[in-house]
Amino acid sequence: MAAVSESAGGLPAAAAGTRGADASSARAWLLAARPQTLAAGVAPVLLGTALAAAEGRARTALALAAVATALLLQLGTNFANDLFDFEKGADTEERLGPLRAVATGLITPAQMRIGTALVFAAAAMTGAFLVGEGGWPFAVLGLLALLAGLGYTAGPWPLAYHGLGDATVFAFFGVVAVAGTYAVQAHALTSQALLASLPPACLVTAVLAVNNLRDIDTDDRARKRTLAVRIGRSAARAYCVALFTLAYAGLAVLVAAGELGSAALLAFATLPIALRAARTVLTRRDGPALNQALVLTARTHAAFTLLLAAAVLA
Repeated sequence: MAAVSESAGGLPAAAAGTRGADASSARAWLLAARPQTLAAGVAPVLLGTALAAAEGRARTALALAAVATALLLQLGTNFANDLFDFEKGADTEERLGPLRAVATGLITPAQMRIGTALVFAAAAMTGAFLVGEGGWPFAVLGLLALLAGLGYTAGPWPLAYHGLGDATVFAFFGVVAVAGTYAVQAHALTSQALLASLPPACLVTAVLAVNNLRDIDTDDRARKRTLAVRIGRSAARAYCVALFTLAYAGLAVLVAAGELGSAALLAFATLPIALRAARTVLTRRDGPALNQALVLTARTHAAFTLLLAAAVLA
């Protein structure tokens, strides 16, 4: 989802006052796309593909379709969030994260609606290929993913505004992305695929948790009742650290239980990055520091997941 990572990047601060800028410019749409978030969609798909490949069941065409669908769903969600957070008043000048394209006037709401619709339509087309291979369960998953992406910030009961963003990200960018990618290629669903999805799911949820911790004050004023807003700053900090802890402890348990080979411990190479992020979360509350913690958390998730994928193939 869009809020999976809103780390560093975007247009210069001066762009905040650039009302009426050329909305068709590639740079404006790149800002709205938030390319720094896209690894959160791709890395779990690569892990699911690695699990299938380790059994000789990987299928290149399906893997590519899964990558394309994940990227398009993330992109469509990013566009939708840019639009609907602006319309709901969550994106103000007090926001600590990178600039939003609609809020700064670089892209009009009407243009963003069209862009969002086109990207979600493209995701439905690539997803249709997966449905053709996997049948009705993937049709259900695909529909739920589309609804979650749009309903994250849109509609009368947006998920992110009711504290359900974390569960949504955990499910779709964690469990479904890994286990679903494996299942559509292997024509089966194993306990290993499900269990292997859990540590990356914790880390991708940590990205959102750090994001929401950073935005806790502005979200509260905008009545965006994220989980961080609901539980308060102290508990939100502990929650972020708990997600890091569960990811690494969970991986160790899976290796000890024989669900994953000892090579999977290679993912522990990312632990120093995670510790830096956790230390910042526990000790800082200023925007620049938490933005950096968000970057570190996103890097931890991507590197951890890719190293785990490499270990599965070893």
